[in-house]
Amino acid sequence: MKLVIYLYKKIIPLFLGAMIFFALVLNLVDLFMHIATYLQNNVSVHDIVMVMLYYIPKTIWYAVPVAILFSTSYSLSDMYANNELEALFASGVSLFRFTLPVLILSVVLSFGLFFFENHFVVQTYEKKTSLQDKLLNKKTNENNTDVIVLSANGRIIYKARRYIESSKKLSDAYFVFRDEEKNLQAIVFASTSFWDETNERWNLQGAVQYTPVGEKFEVGNPEKKYTDLLTESYTIFRKTNVDIQSVSAKDAKVYISHLKKAGLPYHEQLSEYYKKFAFPFIVFIVVFLSIGLTGKTKKNVLLISLASCISASVLFYVTMMVTMVFAKHGYITPFMGAWFPVIFYTIASIILLRYSRT
Repeated sequence: MKLVIYLYKKIIPLFLGAMIFFALVLNLVDLFMHIATYLQNNVSVHDIVMVMLYYIPKTIWYAVPVAILFSTSYSLSDMYANNELEALFASGVSLFRFTLPVLILSVVLSFGLFFFENHFVVQTYEKKTSLQDKLLNKKTNENNTDVIVLSANGRIIYKARRYIESSKKLSDAYFVFRDEEKNLQAIVFASTSFWDETNERWNLQGAVQYTPVGEKFEVGNPEKKYTDLLTESYTIFRKTNVDIQSVSAKDAKVYISHLKKAGLPYHEQLSEYYKKFAFPFIVFIVVFLSIGLTGKTKKNVLLISLASCISASVLFYVTMMVTMVFAKHGYITPFMGAWFPVIFYTIASIILLRYSRT
């Protein structure tokens, strides 16, 4: 237990300091990139500070993997340079046994990073981007015109002249219903349709149903068996595509289900969805790598630790970027596109630990 406390006392303060430093650097970089525009638009100091405050959770999310890698790598290398690890090895304590508490900490941080991003970072980063776009006079328009959406594997077709985001409304909308063989069952026209948040479906106003009877159409009121099927979420009608990385896992899953039902390509979005779960494990990977690389040199510990931080992070990011591209184009599954780097570097870390000096 004393060894565990000693190890945590060396790593955790350094981790917290490095995390604050890297997060501050990222926040300042974002500020300096836009400071000229802020000044041109006469943005108040209060608004600038609010943008920076909203950005803090995101910078912490970025900084945690690098900070834990640096603190672990530096602490272990420093202990090796001071012959502390030599004394442990001589007393029969293996490197894996000694560093197991750090691996457990990294797993806890990985899960914590996911929940932190999913329940806090997404919301604050959205506020940051919205406020920053407003201050920079960037206009975002989510209204859409001439919208066509396929749902239920093509059995339901939505066609609207216009979608208005502010009121979640479809104007002059046609809803085409087909059976499994894609034979026409009915067409419902509504001059106005509003999204019902409570029941999660579209409420139609001024609606008329056209039902094919022979070579003619029978005109009447919309049947409930058809209108109850109009559950395609309003989000799919927006002009902009949903960025999976900027929404919560729950919202991402809803969006992907819409793409599946519409028969649209979804492999890239599904890869990004799996990445939301896989990416936080970079914390575990970099800690495992730093343990495996312990004892390679006693000289220039700080420099070597910084270099290993940058190298390990870049290698992981590049590998994930490549596998995500492969998944996007269908060369590998979306699951492997997100999780292959985690699996690969876990195996590499085990091999490094197997041949490390203990």
